[in-house]
Amino acid sequence: MENISTGKQLPEPTKAELEILQVLWEFGPSTVRFVNEQLNLQKDVNYTSTLKQMQIMTEKGILKRDESQMKHIYIPVEAEEKTKDQLLDRFVNTLYKGSASRLMMQLLGNEKISKEEIEAIKKML
Repeated sequence: MENISTGKQLPEPTKAELEILQVLWEFGPSTVRFVNEQLNLQKDVNYTSTLKQMQIMTEKGILKRDESQMKHIYIPVEAEEKTKDQLLDRFVNTLYKGSASRLMMQLLGNEKISKEEIEAIKKML
């Protein structure tokens, strides 16, 4: 991922960082407390762990922090779709040797895919 402001390559987010990014993409710029509350809806996460993780993400350039108010607001540097596209490209390149068709064949052969999802895929094609 490339940082828009510096042009530098951003590090790939970890699983924990992606969970934080999901909250920020869904709800927009937020405080650590809000992000931590959302994460706690799925699993028990300490506030200090969320704070430290978001500070690290800011140091890495994944998040930026708005310090203009009393409460610091954190904002994702990259848009959700751009991050997901880059992660998907890496996934396809690593596990499917760059072949999107191999990935699609495995997905379509998966018993978890519904008829509605198959119809939606057909429409996209």
